[in-house]
Amino acid sequence: MMGERANNAGVWLFSAVVFALCFAVVAGAWLALCGRIGAVGIAVALIAALMGIMATHIAQQWEKVVVLRLGKFDRVSGPGLFWTIPIIEQNVMRVDGRTRVTTFGAEETLTSDLVPLNVNAVLFWMVWDAKAACTEVNDFTRAVELAAQTALRDAIGRANVAEVAIRRQQLDRELKKALEEKCADWGITVLSVEVRDILLPKELHDAMSLEAQAEQRRKARIILMEGEQDVADMLDGIGRVYEGNDEALRLRAMHLLYESVRETGGTVVMPSSFSEGFGDVLGDSMKDALKKAHS
Repeated sequence: MMGERANNAGVWLFSAVVFALCFAVVAGAWLALCGRIGAVGIAVALIAALMGIMATHIAQQWEKVVVLRLGKFDRVSGPGLFWTIPIIEQNVMRVDGRTRVTTFGAEETLTSDLVPLNVNAVLFWMVWDAKAACTEVNDFTRAVELAAQTALRDAIGRANVAEVAIRRQQLDRELKKALEEKCADWGITVLSVEVRDILLPKELHDAMSLEAQAEQRRKARIILMEGEQDVADMLDGIGRVYEGNDEALRLRAMHLLYESVRETGGTVVMPSSFSEGFGDVLGDSMKDALKKAHS
C-alpha cells in the first residue's frame, strides 16, 4: 500500500529550501559588497548553496546515518537534523532501524531419511548496530537471507521427515539460535523465525496417513489395556474387602438386585428358597414378610 510507505518528500523540500536560502544570502552579500552580480557572483552563490546542502542533513525517526571522515568511521548520526563537513565527511549509508520481514525457503532439501521437502519460512529481524552493518558486511540484507536459507537446509538435513513435519516450534528455535550466532557480528538482531509451509511429496501423503492411523490405534489399545488393569486392581481390592464377610457380600447382592429393578422398573421373580439365603443377615420380621410374599 503506497500510503503506508515512508516518503522523503520533506527531506528533499528541506534541501531545496536550504539551497535557495544559501544562494539568496550569498548573492545578497555579493551585491552589497560589489554593487552588482556578475558571473563570478552567481558562481560563488551556487558553490555556497551546494556546500550548504552538503553540510545540512535530516534523518527520519527510524534512520541511522553512518558518517565517514576521510574514509574512516567517525560517528553514527540521526535521527533528526545533523551536520557534516563538506568534502571531508560523507554519509555512506542510511540504515533503517525498523523491524524487517524476510521470506526464505528451501526447495527439495533432503531430510536425514532422504525425503525431499519444500519448506517456506518467515524471518523477523532488525539492525541494532548501524556501524557493524555498514563496516562488517557488504550487503547485510542479502547476507541475512542467504544465512537463513543455509540454516534452514542444515536443520532439515539433521532431522527425519516426521520430526520436521510435527516439531515446527523446535525447528523455529533451532533456526533462530543458528541465525543469532551468525548475524551477531553484523549488528543484526533476529527477533523470530516462523516456518509457514512444509510440502511433502504426494507419494508420501498416503504412507504417512496410514502411519498416523496405526499410531492412533496403538495408543487406543494401550489406553484400553490400562483401563482394564485399573478395573482389575479395583476388583481385586473389592474382593479382599468382602473376603471372609458373607453377610456384606449378600447385602451387596441385594443392593445390586434392587438397583437393577429400580433402574429398569421391572419385576424380579425368585423361588421361595431364595429368601433362605439371607437368613443370616435378615431379621425374623423380614423372614416372615418374605415367606408371606412368596406363599
